[in-house]
Amino acid sequence: MKTEKAEIYSALANLYDTLMQDVDYEMWADFIDEVIQTHHPNPVDVLELACGTGAISLYLAKLDEYILTATDQSAAMIEKARQKAAEQEADVQFHTMDFTDIHCDKKFDIIFSVFDSVNYLHNETDILKMLLGCQDILNPGGLLIFDFSTPQNSLEAVDYLNNEEGSFGPYRYFRESRYEPEQQFHFNEFDIDELADDGKTVIRSFNEVHKQRIYSLNEMLSILEQTSYHQVAKYEGFDLVDADDNSTRVTMVLRCQKQQ
Repeated sequence: MKTEKAEIYSALANLYDTLMQDVDYEMWADFIDEVIQTHHPNPVDVLELACGTGAISLYLAKLDEYILTATDQSAAMIEKARQKAAEQEADVQFHTMDFTDIHCDKKFDIIFSVFDSVNYLHNETDILKMLLGCQDILNPGGLLIFDFSTPQNSLEAVDYLNNEEGSFGPYRYFRESRYEPEQQFHFNEFDIDELADDGKTVIRSFNEVHKQRIYSLNEMLSILEQTSYHQVAKYEGFDLVDADDNSTRVTMVLRCQKQQ
C-alpha cells in the first residue's frame, strides 16, 4: 500500500491530543495568564497563534474574562478545536490562518503562541514576518508572548521522543525523532496508519515530517533587536525566572511600541 505524504498536522490532527496527553495544558494556561496579568493591566482581546486543537485558549476561557480568538494554519486542527469548544460550550472563536501571513481586521491587547510553534519558522525572515504581522494588529502597549525551544531542549528530548508509538481509535502511529546540531534542525517523522474496524487491516497510511529550526537565546535576541518591540522579559520554563543560555524553553514577552 502506498503511503501518502501529508501536510503537517493534517493526518496527525486525529492523534494530536493523544500525542500531547502528558502535557499539562492547565499549568501552561495558568502560566500564560500569570504573564499577561503581570505585564498588562487590563487586557480584553486576546489572540492565540498556532493554537493546535485549542487546549490553551479553552483553558484560558475558564480563567479570565478575555475575548478569545485562536488561529492555526491547519484546517484539520481548527476543526478539532471547534469540536472541543462546542463540547465544552466555550466562547472561543477559531479560524484558519498562517502566522507568517497575518490578516485580521481586529486589534488585540495580547497575542501569544506556545509550544515552540515559532521553531517551525526556519529562518530570520519568516520570524520577522510573524513579528511585524503581530505588530500591525496589536494595540499600542499590547503584548506579544511566544516561546521557543533551544538546543539544550533538543539534546534532552530526542532520546524519549525517538521510537515512540501509540494508538487512538482507528489510528496508530510511530515517531522517529532526531536532532542535527550542525544544521540546527530537529526532525520528528510520523508514520500513521488508519485501521479498519478489525483493528488490524490498514486502510490508509500517511507520513508527516515535522522540521523545526532550533534557536539559541542569543540568536533570538539578535532577531528581536531588528524590531521596534520593547523586551519586557525572557522567562525560563514555566516560572517568572530570567532565562539564560542553559534554558531549554524560553518565553519572550514583548511590548508593542507603536503610537496611536
